[in-house]
Amino acid sequence: MIGADPRSRPDSCYNPGQGENALKFNVILGPAKEGGFNVSVPALDGCFTQGETEEEALKNAKEAILCYLEGLQKLNQIKSKPKAKIRRVEVCV
Repeated sequence: MIGADPRSRPDSCYNPGQGENALKFNVILGPAKEGGFNVSVPALDGCFTQGETEEEALKNAKEAILCYLEGLQKLNQIKSKPKAKIRRVEVCV
């Protein structure tokens, strides 16, 4: 679809000023005990959300994925700063 307006595609990743980058993730959608639906993203550890309907749950999953990736981007910025140091600590319980 070269030359096509990305806004014309309903599932596009069009973000004005951000370009167009599409990543695809498998999600697990299932009924919640209290009603509605739970969604988890196996590829992104700890990334999960919920919604009252399947549609809302999937919309919320897209938002959760974007937030997760935004957090990874911020972490990468910290790692790339010359004065910042990241260390691993071990805690025994």
